Amino acid sequence: MDVGRVVLVLWVIASVLILGCLSDPNDEACLTHLSKSLQDPKNSLQNWREENFAKPCNDSTSNLQGAICNNGRIYKLSLNNLSLRGTISPFLSNCTNLQALDLSSNYITGPIPPDLQSLVNLAVLNLSANRLEGEIPPQLTLCAYLNIIDLHDNLLTGPIPQQLGLLVRLSVFDVSNNRLSGPIPSSLSNRSANLPRFNASSFEGNKDLYGYPLPPLKNKGLSVMAIVGIGLGSGLASLVLSFTGVCIWLKITDRKMALEEGKISHLMPDY
Repeated sequence: MDVGRVVLVLWVIASVLILGCLSDPNDEACLTHLSKSLQDPKNSLQNWREENFAKPCNDSTSNLQGAICNNGRIYKLSLNNLSLRGTISPFLSNCTNLQALDLSSNYITGPIPPDLQSLVNLAVLNLSANRLEGEIPPQLTLCAYLNIIDLHDNLLTGPIPQQLGLLVRLSVFDVSNNRLSGPIPSSLSNRSANLPRFNASSFEGNKDLYGYPLPPLKNKGLSVMAIVGIGLGSGLASLVLSFTGVCIWLKITDRKMALEEGKISHLMPDY
């Protein structure tokens, strides 16, 4: 082997070693801001310290609890059931290689950041059993690889974005037990034959949410009998008032006629 080839081989090896030692600035920013936005009262994330964020991955392994790496990048974050509080940092979108995010069964509040749209490789999003508020961001549609969206048992409000029905890979969708309102988008409830359909359990527990596959709303608005009853009642009341008015008018008219007759008889001479 000549000197040129030896130099080339050594250069390649050195480059690989150097790249392996360098951290990804996006992942570092992602983890730094996420740790600042979350509170850890049980100290479950003891090794989530800034000095560890500079190089969170060693090829496919990570020193950070709940983090899994792939090719030196954060691939999965599983921080479920750790009694975490705080909010979801919008800088989480910097973990652009993230394919699974599980923050379920905590006490996280605030909105779901629309910035998550930058997680274009995301396949699993589980934010269930928290205290998240606000609306479901329609920008999640840009995460085209999403297979699972689990948001049940939160405090989410507003309508379900119709755009989510465009996620053709979506096989699990659960927004039950929130405060959602409006119609269930047909793009989710009545999907084409080759796409998974979601049953009532995916939507139940939202008082103001309606439409297939949920059963018809009960005690919502007036029933036909109630409307008929109100109509009959109003008609009867009008009839009674009209009859009373006529009676009063007749009584006044009779009194006037009696007075007039009295005046005429008083003026007529006796014969």
